[in-house]
Amino acid sequence: MTDRSLVHVAFYAALIAVLGLLPPVAIPALGGVPITAQTLGVMLAGVMLGPVRGGLAVLLFLLVVALGAPFLSGGRGGLGVFFSPTVGFLIGWPFGAFVAGLIMRATTNASVLVSAAVSAAVGGILVVYAFGVPVLTFFLDKSLAAAAIGSAVFIPGDLVKVALTAIIAQTIARGLPGAVLSRS
Repeated sequence: MTDRSLVHVAFYAALIAVLGLLPPVAIPALGGVPITAQTLGVMLAGVMLGPVRGGLAVLLFLLVVALGAPFLSGGRGGLGVFFSPTVGFLIGWPFGAFVAGLIMRATTNASVLVSAAVSAAVGGILVVYAFGVPVLTFFLDKSLAAAAIGSAVFIPGDLVKVALTAIIAQTIARGLPGAVLSRS
């Protein structure tokens, strides 16, 4: 990995941390799993950096959190967050970024706006929920269907993040096409 790639990975890990400064909205019915802006950073990492660098950016962020940095929304950090109802979503983040990057790379014939929207929706929502919802069933002792229905409250906010990801990617691609590394 080049020095430039390392800087990109570190930048997106830092972006995810900064997005954690925005106050979370906890959903009591789901064990306090919060609505956060950090999944926007996960989506952007995959869409902008591609599968490997995007996934590494999220893994770097999670490593720093595991080491105790209070960078998760609400000032949470440390190993304890990996033993809470949110752990499935956290585990899904690097996979979501990876898949978003793969889709961006596979859809180079489509516009950046469309590719980024599809990539963010599949990677940032479907993949992340595929990890998060089953783990919720374990922690909350609910059925998979109940956890999935309960998680539906997050979908509107996640769709807003998908739209923001697509708009940001398109805007950056227009001004600095080489910055969309998933396309190169």
